[in-house]
Amino acid sequence: MKKRWKILAVVAAILIAGIYYYVSLPAINIHSSGFWAFLMVVILIILGIYALPRVRTVQDVKENRILKIGIGMFGLVVAAYGIGSLLSSPIINAKKYQQLITVEEREFNTDIQEVDFGKIPLLDKDSAALLGNRKMGSMVDMVSQFEVSNLYTQINYQDTPVRVTPLEYASPVKWLTNQKNGIPAYIMIDMATQETSLVKLDESIKYSESEYFNRNIYRHLRFHYPTYIFDSFSFEIDDEGTPYWICPVKKYNVGLFGGVTIGRVVICNAQTGEMQDYAIEDCPTWVDRVFSADLLIQLYDYYGTLKNGFLNSIFGQKGCLKTTDGYNYLALEDDVWVYTGVTSVSGDQSNVGFVLMNQRTMECRYYAVSGAEEFSAMASAEGQVQHLGYQAAFPLLINVSGEPTYFMALKDDAGLVKKYAMVNVQEYQNVAIGDTVSGCEEAYNQMLVENGIWKPDQTLQGEQITGTITKMVNAVVDGNSHVYLMLDAEDTIYDVNMGELLEIIRYEVGDEITLNYLPGENANAVISFES
Repeated sequence: MKKRWKILAVVAAILIAGIYYYVSLPAINIHSSGFWAFLMVVILIILGIYALPRVRTVQDVKENRILKIGIGMFGLVVAAYGIGSLLSSPIINAKKYQQLITVEEREFNTDIQEVDFGKIPLLDKDSAALLGNRKMGSMVDMVSQFEVSNLYTQINYQDTPVRVTPLEYASPVKWLTNQKNGIPAYIMIDMATQETSLVKLDESIKYSESEYFNRNIYRHLRFHYPTYIFDSFSFEIDDEGTPYWICPVKKYNVGLFGGVTIGRVVICNAQTGEMQDYAIEDCPTWVDRVFSADLLIQLYDYYGTLKNGFLNSIFGQKGCLKTTDGYNYLALEDDVWVYTGVTSVSGDQSNVGFVLMNQRTMECRYYAVSGAEEFSAMASAEGQVQHLGYQAAFPLLINVSGEPTYFMALKDDAGLVKKYAMVNVQEYQNVAIGDTVSGCEEAYNQMLVENGIWKPDQTLQGEQITGTITKMVNAVVDGNSHVYLMLDAEDTIYDVNMGELLEIIRYEVGDEITLNYLPGENANAVISFES
């Protein structure tokens, strides 16, 4: 009986440990916190089965050899984990953490060309999710069986910024009735045009997050790569529209648990489950998200705050910089880059610059463009439409007519985009609002001229008209002197900022003049003229 009991105990211990492993899926790797937790659980299981049933008194505790060995091993594991965590921390490895990412300083107008609004994302993730759910609600043949996943990965697809996300089973019961056939489609949203498509697949998605057993993507990857420590997965499509799971593998650069970057990436076909394992430098160029935005921002914060050591980052904070609280994505050079501002740790309301960080390569570029931080610009834009109660999405920093400019969508309480705003980074009280992107850009360009932000020696493309002056009126607008003209060619009003174009005083009614101007809603802004 005693021998049989021992066999049953061994089987029970293996069974419990196996169930725990199957559910929690820890990596068999000393760098994984989950692995150390797994060791602790195994020790506790052994103690619970072998030692505790034999303990009745304090004397039993003293005499129980297995219990003493088990408690000692448990304490050793806890101590090793604690010491490893301390030795891996920035407290004693500040220099190593600060050097995890290489930052290159670049010129704004050289790298960030004047914006093409057909290639920048006009929506944020929340707005994309509204469109995706609305599209799903219109698919009567699927809506009762499937839901839309909340992933919404932003990628470049055929040189267009889009968000893609798979469908998922609506409930365990719906999984039971549909898992044989798999998930039939994914959602794709064009972030520039807001066009939303439900892409039906010839071969369904069999490996996903909403599977429960071996086809669950996390379990599928773990059983094939038991030692890999994966970062968060993303859903992407290649240039042919084939769905894949992009599964980054963490690399620990400092001690046991510290200095996390990405060293490899496993790409799994969501339809067939086939996997390919790449070193990070060999990752296919169609992949857009290997490094998550949160990881990249953390790496830059290490770089900015630990320049003069850990203690300085807490107390003196001399020369310490950090990223602002939000971020957005920018399509550049056929990659997706994370954008965020850089400010001092003192928490003032200005940025000293901003960074772009490549989600595939970890390349980091810093641009020394000082001005208002993003939330000040958002508040400035919201102030222009406060009577409507619209809320600003986190902005993008773009180049408009050579000026660093925050561009953002303004949304109503339902999360729908109603207007667009452009805010000058260096003079954030200068705000332009438009119902359309083109209307917002026109209003912004006119504002640049009217407020003297644009200089005549800068290149700013406009339209041209020649005619005879039929009317001239002088006015002062916001402390600036303006001359308003009308020509015999049409009834349009033309606005000349005398602070920039003083030569207009030489002209009078009846003179012929050629105007170069930017179209506006109430008046066209003159940027140059000639006889």
